[in-house]
Amino acid sequence: MNSNLSFPIPNSELPDGWRWVKLGEVAKEFVNGGTPSTNIPEYWDGNIPWITGADVTDFWVSGGRKFITEDGLKNSVTHLVPRNTVLVVTRTGVGKVGIAANDLCFSQDITGVICSEEIYPEYLAWYIFSERNNLTNIQRGATIKGLTRNDIESLQIPLPPLEEQKSISLKIQELMQEVERARTACEKQLEAAKALPSAHLREVFKSEEAKKWERKRLGEVLEEPLKNGLNYRKEDFGAGVKFVNVSDVFCSARINNKKLDRINVSIEDVKKYQLQTGDILIVRSSLKREGIAYPALFIEDEEPVVFCGFLIRIRPDKGKVAPFYLLNYLRSSIAREKLIGDSDTVTITNVDQGTLLSLDIPIPSLDEQQRITFELKEKMVQVENLQSAIQNQHSALSVLPQSILRKAFGGKL
Repeated sequence: MNSNLSFPIPNSELPDGWRWVKLGEVAKEFVNGGTPSTNIPEYWDGNIPWITGADVTDFWVSGGRKFITEDGLKNSVTHLVPRNTVLVVTRTGVGKVGIAANDLCFSQDITGVICSEEIYPEYLAWYIFSERNNLTNIQRGATIKGLTRNDIESLQIPLPPLEEQKSISLKIQELMQEVERARTACEKQLEAAKALPSAHLREVFKSEEAKKWERKRLGEVLEEPLKNGLNYRKEDFGAGVKFVNVSDVFCSARINNKKLDRINVSIEDVKKYQLQTGDILIVRSSLKREGIAYPALFIEDEEPVVFCGFLIRIRPDKGKVAPFYLLNYLRSSIAREKLIGDSDTVTITNVDQGTLLSLDIPIPSLDEQQRITFELKEKMVQVENLQSAIQNQHSALSVLPQSILRKAFGGKL
């Protein structure tokens, strides 16, 4: 086995009464899988569960997507194994592990381990789960990588007395359930936090106050006409001028100039497509309908920046509308639902300049726009901080299972 283990290695100190053993020493039987012929219909659609590695998704495995008949079982090398057989995926998903919840059989990418009275199946399954990374590292094969029978039999296991194995297994299960509950709650909090920006925008643009504001078409508040970006080839990338692509617009409400790719373009094109502070770029074409008309704001860079043909540049007249205010309106559900609803879809979804120009926009006074912008900025910063805190909590929960397992199999749980 790989000697670069993340858990105690053989000959390392174990609690009193524990010892290192090879799996082959405490397994009653190793069972190989097999597949009945797919060309014989009589072997399939029976009532015997037959699983593959892809079906090992839960700790307890009761069945998969397919069932075979008695004839299918008799006329293939697959074997029926009893409940509590530990199922180890040895090819395509190496290291995945589960326990048979009932009698079943399986394909060649699984090895079944029937435990002797010395080792508790759940304890063994949790230990193999803890060693998945190491098992993945030692897999080999020219076309299909996997583990050999010897790899499984040689797996070194820290073995406490049987009753302690049961106690450890129960404790691991309880702690893993607590972690999963915490992770689920964390993910719900994150989803709620992601919905806050839209809620803040709706609060502004669907307010009673907003109903009193003057309304204008987007085309009436532009300094310059809308402009589609430049087309490019893959070989143009790598050097030259900074270049805003569709993915850069999706990343944030404000273009991150430090992460832009570069593209070789002519001086004439730089002059024609160069961005200015306060320009808004909006997605013109998207494979996903919900990606259409997504906007982001550009802030001046120390060098020229151009943009791609899948984007439309909006250059607002700052004497009529503040760029941040307009950006927030374009990001609101009111504007997005209108633009998405009026877009055309063939193979990809497109929004044209005419649809944008006719977009109806509430326009309060510039002072009111600045006030709204300031308040929204403060709220968005709070949302970002909240999302960051929840993400950090989620990351901490993601590594907690391995910490639990390290302690469990070091006798420190």
